Amino acid sequence: MNERILIVDDEPRVVHLVRTVLEAVGYEVIAAVNGESAIEAVALEEPDLVLLDIRLPNGPSGYDVCEKLREFSDVGVIMLTAKARHEDVLRGFEAGADDYVTKPFNAKELVARVRAVLRRTQDPEERVEAIKVCGEWEIDFARHTVKARGESVSLTPTEYALLRVLAQNPNCIMTHGDLLTKVWGSEYRDDVDYLRAYVRYLRRKLEADPADPRYILTSQGVGYMLACPEDMSAQ
Repeated sequence: MNERILIVDDEPRVVHLVRTVLEAVGYEVIAAVNGESAIEAVALEEPDLVLLDIRLPNGPSGYDVCEKLREFSDVGVIMLTAKARHEDVLRGFEAGADDYVTKPFNAKELVARVRAVLRRTQDPEERVEAIKVCGEWEIDFARHTVKARGESVSLTPTEYALLRVLAQNPNCIMTHGDLLTKVWGSEYRDDVDYLRAYVRYLRRKLEADPADPRYILTSQGVGYMLACPEDMSAQ
């Protein structure tokens, strides 16, 4: 079955363009024109990906919709925005988005970003072990679940993908470029701001003291490492 993509935008020309581009490469496209209908469509239609405009009329904004979706779905979300300001992009990530595309967009760029998000939200796991214990954290690779200090923690697909890569390489410094390539794809290799933002989100959700992290450690100018005491003791 072809992947189904929901486009949420109140501009008919944008919907038409997205539909034409994505259907040409084999995706099924459905549409919603506002936040309420978008939330309903995700619940009922279960799309594989959502292209979500930030500015929506008569109701919740794209940020609000994304936050609501994250309460019940881990569907991939790409924000569509006419804004290119750094703070707007980061606000989208904080709401749970996986990526963003600035309007007007290039058709090839749109397809590349759609494929990248689908790849990292749908690819099968590299299962080195079923459950990874790292100090106070427990990562279940089979169930895509994470616990910190015994409490379940909800992560977005991209947050989980980043944590998974770090957890599969414990006590090893992963360079910015390697992490970006493994989680986002080679086309994102130089987008270090993406990585810094997501490391910040993971620390907020998982570290007891995000300002003084114990597990996700920074190697200044190089990358990040997941410090796992169990693996250190086994070396």
